[in-house]
Amino acid sequence: MKNPLNFLDFSPVDLIDIFLVASLLYYLYKLIKGTAAVNIFIGIVIIYVIFQITKLLQMELLSSIFDNFFEAGYLALILVFQQEIRKFLLMVGSYNFTTKKSLIRHFHFLKNQNKESINTDVRLIVQACKKLAITNTGALIVLQRNGSLDFVKNTGDEMNAIVNIPLIESIFFKNSPLHDGAIIIKENKLVATRVILPVSNERTIPQRFGLRHRAALGITEKTDAVALTVSEETGQISYMKNGEFVLFNDHDELMNIMSEDLS
Repeated sequence: MKNPLNFLDFSPVDLIDIFLVASLLYYLYKLIKGTAAVNIFIGIVIIYVIFQITKLLQMELLSSIFDNFFEAGYLALILVFQQEIRKFLLMVGSYNFTTKKSLIRHFHFLKNQNKESINTDVRLIVQACKKLAITNTGALIVLQRNGSLDFVKNTGDEMNAIVNIPLIESIFFKNSPLHDGAIIIKENKLVATRVILPVSNERTIPQRFGLRHRAALGITEKTDAVALTVSEETGQISYMKNGEFVLFNDHDELMNIMSEDLS
């Protein structure tokens, strides 16, 4: 006779299994949060629940239709979620496993314990962008995270300077020889200027955004870096991550988002 309390017999492997599944679901949630993929995922879950109900009620015809749908649906899922899958593999491939406590930093309930780990002066960078926006001075700033940016860094001029507002303003000054291209900031150091970035080919980008914004989206599509742009036409500040525009209501909210992304 089976012990009714067998479900309480957890081994260390079971705990590891649960932790890995929870981590996988957390990363998937981060990838699809705020995108149309959320609605698609919910639709798939609803169909799967209906499928299980038809099996339970022994509705042979309907359950066989759903069964065939799920058997052939894996390829369709890959096609539908190809952008999210690519981002997930990019996140995994560029993850810095050597960083101390890097794993637990991704969990919200532990973030208060790790605020000291934020090395990039987000407030300083946003303040510099605000000053550039007042004079409609175009700017493109890439903030490196875990993934290497050497493949684009080599297209520009290497630097090793502590970031400050006058330095950023002088680089993007219209008559400066360094204002063309992007700058790369790693933690709190300016590591490259005049960098040429890959341009996004996404057709859904509004026509009002030019090459500067397409370049910012392009580098965030291909790496885990984040990017800030200042529009030369409107002075609007934009923030990009994972090949998408990140919406924010004010500069304080932008700083909070950036602090979370760079922690």
